[in-house]
Amino acid sequence: MSKSKAETPTIDFKDPEYYFNRELSWLEFNDRVLHEAIDSRTPLLERLKFMAIFSSNLDEFYMVRVAGLKQQVEANVNKLTADGRDPSQQLTDISERLRPMICKQDQHFEEVLRGLLAEEKIHLLNYTDLNVEQRTYLQHYYEDHVFPVLTPLAVDPGHPFPYISNLSLNLAVVVQEPSTGDERFARIKVPKVLPRFVQFPKELGIYDEKGKPAIWTGVPLEQIIAHHLETLFPGMTIQECYPFRITRNADIAVEEDEADDLLLAIQKELRKRRMGGSVVRMEIDDSATDQVRGMLMREMKLEESDVHQIQGLLGLGDLMSFMSLPLPELKEPKWTPIVPPPFERYRESENAEGGLSVEEKSESLFGEIRKSDLLVHHPYHSFSATIQELVELAAVDPKVLAIKMTLYRTSGDSPIINALINAAENGKQVAVLVEIKARFDEENNIVWARKLEKSGVHVVYGIVGLKTHTKTTLIVRQEDDKIHRYVHIGTGNYNPKTANLYTDLGLFSCREALGADLTDLFNFLTGHSRQRSYRKLLVAPVSLRDRMIVLIQRERDRAKKGEKARIIAKMNALVDPKIIQNLYEASQAGVEIDLIIRGICCLRPGLKGVSDNIRVVSVIGRFLEHSRIFYFYNQGEEDIYIGSADWMQRNLDRRIEAVVPIDDPNIFQELKEILDLMLSDNRQAWELQPDGHYIQRQPEEDGEVISTHETLMKKALDSSTVT
Repeated sequence: MSKSKAETPTIDFKDPEYYFNRELSWLEFNDRVLHEAIDSRTPLLERLKFMAIFSSNLDEFYMVRVAGLKQQVEANVNKLTADGRDPSQQLTDISERLRPMICKQDQHFEEVLRGLLAEEKIHLLNYTDLNVEQRTYLQHYYEDHVFPVLTPLAVDPGHPFPYISNLSLNLAVVVQEPSTGDERFARIKVPKVLPRFVQFPKELGIYDEKGKPAIWTGVPLEQIIAHHLETLFPGMTIQECYPFRITRNADIAVEEDEADDLLLAIQKELRKRRMGGSVVRMEIDDSATDQVRGMLMREMKLEESDVHQIQGLLGLGDLMSFMSLPLPELKEPKWTPIVPPPFERYRESENAEGGLSVEEKSESLFGEIRKSDLLVHHPYHSFSATIQELVELAAVDPKVLAIKMTLYRTSGDSPIINALINAAENGKQVAVLVEIKARFDEENNIVWARKLEKSGVHVVYGIVGLKTHTKTTLIVRQEDDKIHRYVHIGTGNYNPKTANLYTDLGLFSCREALGADLTDLFNFLTGHSRQRSYRKLLVAPVSLRDRMIVLIQRERDRAKKGEKARIIAKMNALVDPKIIQNLYEASQAGVEIDLIIRGICCLRPGLKGVSDNIRVVSVIGRFLEHSRIFYFYNQGEEDIYIGSADWMQRNLDRRIEAVVPIDDPNIFQELKEILDLMLSDNRQAWELQPDGHYIQRQPEEDGEVISTHETLMKKALDSSTVT
């Protein structure tokens, strides 16, 4: 007898073999970032930039993720992740995976990039390479600029081990008392108020064989200090000197239920962060003796796995400073975002002979949105000429009655903030949710919250226990005898600086259902509403998770019937086990699934009988992929959504998120083309393998090179003129 369908063996999707570890997956993402620094196709100064990004990413990873794991170990928390690892095992595996990556970075910088920089007349020298004239110059520079700000801190019975600040670069110095032979330890902090790399005057720089001076010649600041230690320890013999750098736990935790004033509670935690939590990592020059390294480890309560011995310069995040050199030929060609056609038409009317009044400008721009939904795609489209322009115009438009906005991150000189203040001063109702729990932007957001409040803006800080991550704006406008509501729902922050670096989407609409949904959402955020249903929006933690699972299961059920079924999802990270399980079930049923995941992906593609029909690509390049797009075939009645949420537990369960369906057929087609382009990319795309490694796609010999970012820049230029 043949087995019935009910007797067919089922798969236990809780089995750890079906999941990648979140932390190790993130390390693979950062390794792809490092590859951009190693790839010879990347312009030279951009390679330094990616070196810096790799290092800065690691700093944050240690400050938050590794610090959290260490806290769990200390608290004897042994909860297993979906992939079956406890915190201790994760720390071990992180260390094993990371060490060869750091070694690869250091070796490539020292053995390859330094030489390539020299070929381009950029000479980052070591102090030992300098001639007499250069050393004399640095002696004067040291005496005039460096020595006055240095503070050597001794360690002896009368001087306890000094506090060492987070991410600080330091010198560990051993000196000897000549009369007694006693050795003493001291620490010197390399001051951040001075340039990390000190440039020589042109006349002291290196000249080529034709007598032309170098573009830049200089040395690291810590080496200047190390070669003038006798000024800090007169009468002592300098025995040893080694640079080292530490990373501390910088995450903050606030018991929101017990906080009478959330703003004050966050400020208190920020003061703790500035003081710094426990040390979670030490980077030290690999020439350091066991005695010095061991003493530092004891004082900072570190284990061997917490220590990274570096061959070369420490703190390569400072390489970002070389991007300021005026050498466009060593960088990506400059990109100026264009004004998309609907906003271009508005500007044409604005620039009409004789100029337009505020009322005429408003009618022109809001009229474009009333005609049809509009989509903007940053950084291909200008942030300042679209969302910023709309908010600034709404602030002075006499017909605008109210502006409501959520702010997760914004820039230090935010024109959006200034526009909201202007709107309040013009008598409009302005309500802003400022998320003061946005990691590493808490202090900046508190400053803006205070400034907004002083200007009469209604400021709220969100819902207890939830972060407000959604990117939404609602503008209420009186037009004749009717009120219209205009909305912007996006995937990225209202930050003009990151809008030039991150790829994000934004939908402008005057659809009544979306206006009503955002009204309900803002009432939920600012009042005591407990809204449980929305007309169009998918809102976390209310409906987003359940609806996404329903959409996945709908494709699964149709595939079981032998019908065509297709899912494409683009996001930053895929971690949620329930979503992953549903994707596995859909794959088993025959659904063709393509996932475009920039960073963490805990799903294992290509497993026989489980995920044969799932492919995962990651696109890494000039811009940081940040937009989220979700596509479902739906028997040819295709659905597509954009929004602020990744498929992670935190986004689906612990954050306020908004995802919007796209109804306009032109916008729908544009989003599909973006997805298809990324899936065909053979320049910036990496394919995730079943074992967790990624392989970068390569164009066939003499074949067409398909680069997502280059193609979209060209398409934007073809559609309009440059601003």
